[in-house]
Amino acid sequence: MKINVLRRKRVLVPTLTAVAVLGAGGVFWAASADDVSGDERDRVAAAAVDAAGGGEAVDVEKSDDPGEAYEVEVRLADGTEVDIALDRDLAVVIEDRDDDRDDDRDDDRDDVPGTDGVDADDRLLSDAERTSAEQAALAAVGGGTVLDVDPSDDPGVAYEAEVRDAAGVEWDVDLDAAFAVVAKVADN
Repeated sequence: MKINVLRRKRVLVPTLTAVAVLGAGGVFWAASADDVSGDERDRVAAAAVDAAGGGEAVDVEKSDDPGEAYEVEVRLADGTEVDIALDRDLAVVIEDRDDDRDDDRDDDRDDVPGTDGVDADDRLLSDAERTSAEQAALAAVGGGTVLDVDPSDDPGVAYEAEVRDAAGVEWDVDLDAAFAVVAKVADN
């Protein structure tokens, strides 16, 4: 009887130890998989703070979203939070300010680049832009009817299109300046 108890202890103790070590390692890996540290964190944080116009990077993570390498939360001196998405070259992909006043202010944030102060809402598309945006949006959803195409003031998005596909589903398609699809969402 004493031999069986010893055998069980010899098997049970190493098994429990292995489970504890693997469990702790898994928790550590899951907690640190998206974190950015060291020199890499410093470079990414500096790029995001520069893009936000100052402040402090309070969170720096790797991103798994297409076209993004990093996601950084920057807190400005006035408490405003700015979420910045950067690509691998630390260029800004998306900038989202936690400020509901953006659309009501008469500042440069919604100006179309290269137009000397023209808001995206006020800018007219050229025939070539409209045609290219329509073709890209139709290709993105597999055909249908373009309902609307407008310029966008969202960072990284130059054109916003609404398309109804052959099945009657309406899609919001965001395109960049080269008419590549940034996002495609079914409008339910």
